[in-house]
Amino acid sequence: MDLNISTLAEHPELEGPMWDMRDLWPEFMMYDPVGWANIGRIVRELPEYVLIATDAGGKVVARGFSVPFRLDVDGRRELPARGWDEVLLWAFSDLKHGREADTVSAIEITVDTSALGRGVSHRMLAAMRENVAARGFSELVAPVRPNGKHLEAGAGIHEYAFRTREADGLPHDAWLRVHVRAGGVIEAVAPASMTVSGSVEQWRKWTGLPFDTDGPVEVEGALVPVHCEASRGYAVYVEPNVWVRHRVTS
Repeated sequence: MDLNISTLAEHPELEGPMWDMRDLWPEFMMYDPVGWANIGRIVRELPEYVLIATDAGGKVVARGFSVPFRLDVDGRRELPARGWDEVLLWAFSDLKHGREADTVSAIEITVDTSALGRGVSHRMLAAMRENVAARGFSELVAPVRPNGKHLEAGAGIHEYAFRTREADGLPHDAWLRVHVRAGGVIEAVAPASMTVSGSVEQWRKWTGLPFDTDGPVEVEGALVPVHCEASRGYAVYVEPNVWVRHRVTS
């Protein structure tokens, strides 16, 4: 597939079409408060870290977000257990306080449904690595959302993250395989990477499920069961991700 990948800083006119892409994100994923508050800030304040892919006809078919942050500072130095949420907060805290970044974290790679299965995600990851290197960084880290984990919601994330195929030793999960094939190393699990809480009424709206019984509820697209406290009127989803570290060179 012919692709042209550029940054939003280079082509700000693509912002609207970028948001209009059709994707497969479950609706409940849109209600993580950290993401809700900060995704738009990446576009406004860090457009050079937003990648957009267009096809031969100029249609936007993929987007990729990343953020620079400082890992080598007191209170950090290890990739956070709160993964995606925490690294977003670190990045914008560093930006506010003028702290020099030493690492870049991937935040999202999304492919339009019309372009799935055509190697676009591989190309976007390669472009993100190249963009990080071009900006003078030597490391890209990624709180990866394993794309097959939702099929095994009851499986433990620590076992799943490091599960490999007998034939070639590569990760069992397809999206983790893409990262490893690109040169990434699976480093750790972020067991509380994203948190979505809401009333049972909200969860019913997001999922179409009754949410009328206390206990775990398996939801389509969720990597682990949602914890429902129906008697108290709320439910909470705590998503695990897998930290992958990429060394990049300019």
